[in-house]
Amino acid sequence: MPTRLESVAIDSSIDTHNSCNETDFTALQENSTAINKTNNKRIPVPDPGVPALPETDTSTPSPSISRASFHQQIQKKKGKMQQQRLSKKTAEEQWDNEVIFLSDWVLQNAPVSNNNNCRDMDTNPRQTTATNTDATKKANNKTTTTTATATTTATRNEQSPNDWIRLSQWVHCLCVVTFDLNLGQALEYVYPSEMMPSEQEVSNICYMAFPDSNSGCMGDTKFHMRLRAIGNGNGNNKSPAISTYNALCAPAMRSDDSHYWGFVYFRQKRDPNLPRGYFQKSLIIITRLPFFNLYYNMLAQLAPKYFEHGDQVLRRACNQINTQWPNLMVGETLQLPLLEYNYQICIPKATSSSRKMHSIQMQAALAEITPESAPTCLLETPTAVKVLTSVHEVELFHSLGFVMEHLYTLWELVITAEPIVVVGTSPADCSHMVQALVAVIAPLEYCAEARPYFTIHDSEFKEFTQEIGLNRSIPAVILGVTNPFFVKLLKDWPHMLRLVDNQKNMQQQQQELLQLHKLNSGNAGNGGNSGNTVKLPQPMANNSNILNGSLTMAAGDGSSTAGLHSKYRPYLKKDKTLIKKVLLGMKTKRPEHVQTALIRKYLLELTQSFMIPLERYMASLMPLQKDISPFKSAPNASSFKLDDFLATLETAGPQLTSPLKGDWKGLYRRFVKSPNFRGWYESRHRELQLTLQDLQLQALSEANLEHWAHDKQEVEIIDMILKLKQKLNLYSDKQQLQLSTHEGIEGQIRAQIECMKGLLPSDLKNVVNL
Repeated sequence: MPTRLESVAIDSSIDTHNSCNETDFTALQENSTAINKTNNKRIPVPDPGVPALPETDTSTPSPSISRASFHQQIQKKKGKMQQQRLSKKTAEEQWDNEVIFLSDWVLQNAPVSNNNNCRDMDTNPRQTTATNTDATKKANNKTTTTTATATTTATRNEQSPNDWIRLSQWVHCLCVVTFDLNLGQALEYVYPSEMMPSEQEVSNICYMAFPDSNSGCMGDTKFHMRLRAIGNGNGNNKSPAISTYNALCAPAMRSDDSHYWGFVYFRQKRDPNLPRGYFQKSLIIITRLPFFNLYYNMLAQLAPKYFEHGDQVLRRACNQINTQWPNLMVGETLQLPLLEYNYQICIPKATSSSRKMHSIQMQAALAEITPESAPTCLLETPTAVKVLTSVHEVELFHSLGFVMEHLYTLWELVITAEPIVVVGTSPADCSHMVQALVAVIAPLEYCAEARPYFTIHDSEFKEFTQEIGLNRSIPAVILGVTNPFFVKLLKDWPHMLRLVDNQKNMQQQQQELLQLHKLNSGNAGNGGNSGNTVKLPQPMANNSNILNGSLTMAAGDGSSTAGLHSKYRPYLKKDKTLIKKVLLGMKTKRPEHVQTALIRKYLLELTQSFMIPLERYMASLMPLQKDISPFKSAPNASSFKLDDFLATLETAGPQLTSPLKGDWKGLYRRFVKSPNFRGWYESRHRELQLTLQDLQLQALSEANLEHWAHDKQEVEIIDMILKLKQKLNLYSDKQQLQLSTHEGIEGQIRAQIECMKGLLPSDLKNVVNL
């Protein structure tokens, strides 16, 4: 222990260092700024507030630009930008290391501190002097708090990806993207830093974090995007908890190891103190789960606090998720505390009959992913409870209300995976519309590609927009875009859905639709005078020039600028019952969530009526029970034959459960050529094969193998033992065991193996290593 005089000397030395902290940090900041300005020169990215491409005459196509040269220019520019971003990253790491060194020195030498001082040290170095001085005066009362804070900070600096296993199930990382005058859209902050995306992923995140058009998105804008996972990732989807969750949940809610979801909160406001006169920054939640309602609620809570208090809000939120949130589970009410809110959610189970399990297997699976007791932390306790009735379902009426007349056509386009481009002025409208289109065929999984928000800088730009030739067709994808350049670029696409400019125009369009429908109904009731009938607007008939790549609309016809532009002829006649009910709801100001429930119910019944004949036919492909023998290989399910299936529609077709009339066979022929059918068929066929394997395993466990072996040679007995072991290893996987419909089969198979071993001489068992 130092003497009193030594303590006074130490305190004086610390005060001297504290008085120099501001000068040291200022010098470091100026030095780092000089480094950044020297190393970070690169081609600026266009301002998000203006079009991404040079302004051209949008009334006519530009003949001077070729698609190949355009792709080359984009790739060259992106290559230079990535090199400059690497140099900036090196400079920022040097600055971070210097700040961490000084922070560690203060923690090790200062006799006192408090929690707030340690938290603020990373975000505002200039406050260190004042806070440390105040802390020195209160040394006798806060020694214990200082020790705990120093330990917490040291632990945080030593964390690895394995320390974020619980967080990675829900959130991959939180990113902050800002607009840099020299670099354009640049990544400013990532937490946890151990979960840093790859270079290409960072590039995609930066470019899609800001609006890509002159939409004038002032204020706050929320939207989401979908990114292809390019790096190796951290393998969180291979964990037992994720594997079990994916085996039990609905296909549309699985954790996707090949793609990321990005939920963006973009803020743009005037700021005369900044060089450009605008503040532009985005907070993005990167995750692998399509929980739209949950993450939009989290954004609404985190983003305003981040813009007010800084990075400490994000660190506190991540630590709370990592320590207090449970593992992913289905069929259970989960408590998700986040700052002052406590979210209550329930993830539904899969409804497929082949996924029904016995309660013992279900409890065993959930027991392995039961959340551990959360460690004690200093995070605040939630003061409000928010119940989310659904974590993934979007409001359909919000996006589809103005195209109700074309709802059944859109349903056919989506279920057959037709390429659709959604053109709007706001990324929020585009992303919401794309997600609504994917949801219209629920519970059938949409197996084609969907990009809620897509820009010309996306790494998949060339893949989705290449010229159509003899050996290349339009990809099965739904793209949400805001850049007017896509209207020219995708002029060969057969279906374009143009959105209204804003919510006010959407309400006006809904009122016009209501009035036109009322006039049509009145004319039809007066004798059907076709000469006086007012037809509902048909955008394709009035705006065919859009499909030719022109942005010019029919003069004076504002209502025709938004809607579905397609030459597609529906196979089914639309049911006006739903349309009348929704229009009546518009007239009576029915709440949006009620309108959404009405639309979702009709679409669910329509999809089920369409899929029931397919499910019934697949069940008929199963072999007979007598074909399953313990002494033969498991039989295979019969292959799908379109003609045989269509022959069943006469007596067991969708017309039995759906009021829609039309060419159902023609729609089925188109459906079987789509990725949606391939995804559904592969899933069902795999489940049939697993069911057959289960039945044969059951037959093996119940067979009297001892009687079978009494006249068999030793080599045949050994072959049977190896066969039983192979079957046992095949079904040792946890997910396949969950699909088994019998209890105790594994134990019976092991007993059969021991019985077979007892029939062999001991010397032979040693030779064959049984």
